[in-house]
Amino acid sequence: MIVSGAWAGKHYAVLGLARSGAATVRALVAGGARVTAWDSDVDKCGVLEEELSNHPFAVENLEIVDLSTVDALVVSPGVPLNTHPLAAKARAASVPIIGDIELFAQARADLPAHKVVGITGTNGKSTTTALVHHILDTAGIPARMGGNIGLPILAQEPLPEGGVYVLELSSYQIDLTQTLDCDVAVLLNVTPDHLDRYDGFDAYAASKARLFAMQSPAHVAVVDYEAEAEHDVLADAPVGLNVRFIDGVPLPGEQARWPSLQGPHNEQNAKAAVAVAEALGVDTETIERALETFTGLPHRMERIATLNGVAWINDSKATNPESAAPALAAFPRIHWILGGKVKGDDLDACMPHLGNVVRAYTIGEGGPRFAAVLRGQVPVAEVETLERAVKLAAQEAERGDVVLLSPAAASFDQFRDFEQRGAAFRAAVEELA
Repeated sequence: MIVSGAWAGKHYAVLGLARSGAATVRALVAGGARVTAWDSDVDKCGVLEEELSNHPFAVENLEIVDLSTVDALVVSPGVPLNTHPLAAKARAASVPIIGDIELFAQARADLPAHKVVGITGTNGKSTTTALVHHILDTAGIPARMGGNIGLPILAQEPLPEGGVYVLELSSYQIDLTQTLDCDVAVLLNVTPDHLDRYDGFDAYAASKARLFAMQSPAHVAVVDYEAEAEHDVLADAPVGLNVRFIDGVPLPGEQARWPSLQGPHNEQNAKAAVAVAEALGVDTETIERALETFTGLPHRMERIATLNGVAWINDSKATNPESAAPALAAFPRIHWILGGKVKGDDLDACMPHLGNVVRAYTIGEGGPRFAAVLRGQVPVAEVETLERAVKLAAQEAERGDVVLLSPAAASFDQFRDFEQRGAAFRAAVEELA
């Protein structure tokens, strides 16, 4: 567990006791803080109350707590800061609103000498974070992966001296962070997303850009050139920051040799990871070996089966058209399963790659809207459910084809999350075998 003496004697209010919230409470209490916490799930409250019965910890509805008595309100990234009444109450009381990443930033002074890599972007964060971690592991450099991926960072054991913390950071997490000075900060791309939480696209891009504003001079920024050209994401970065544009990073070998890094989007992810690794002193031979041995992440261009010469690819994490488009560009003959809870009426980002689509199978709440967009461009079957899509695609796909679940929409109409949707796809494909 990561703790800090800087928290000792302070009073924190923690909203939400899921994995990151519970880890935050444990770390704060271990660091000598007093914690008042609340979650609408009374079972989660009860578990922590029993565990921390001999510590300065209390469960109380924070909406009736006098927030002027606390040093900070710690919330999960899922709390909408623009609409949540507790956030407004904290601002009115001049109480800082932070997240577990800010607490990690405060704890860094108490940890053995280390470096931090922060990776953000609309798409590709998880793959790039996992790839950087894999490169460091291949190089024999101690590393931890956290943030928006894996275990909560405060729940992990501190690294020995010389280690590297690799953090995937959403815009929501960056919004809750004020002092994270990344040795290497990465912005992969910026496309419209989560606009219900921001006052327009420019505000969303500015949230991502804060990762650079928190850096010290002489640290490294790895930046998507288009994001800088269109949104001036380095405007508030310190003078002297070392900037490297992803587009100009040469790859150490042929992408065709990296089975889990196919497609133009993974070329960008690989370039960003190579730039990070080089900034951390990893040699070219080790980087190339790591690119070849990287196995990828579940639900992100994950090859789950090859049946009768047909490859089945689970890209359930593609929850918007911009993240689905690279998958469509990666294969020449695709049976495309798409649909769900859509974030907009168009598929503009996907349109340039429709020449690779043999047939589309639309599912979920947004299926009819997507079918209307695609009809006349490619053959479309409105099948409503994922199971029906899998069965029909299995009948129609030929040897050498790819059946691709890349929904271009969120999962919440039919599934708990994209992981459950991907698991349902895997189960349906396994039924075929």
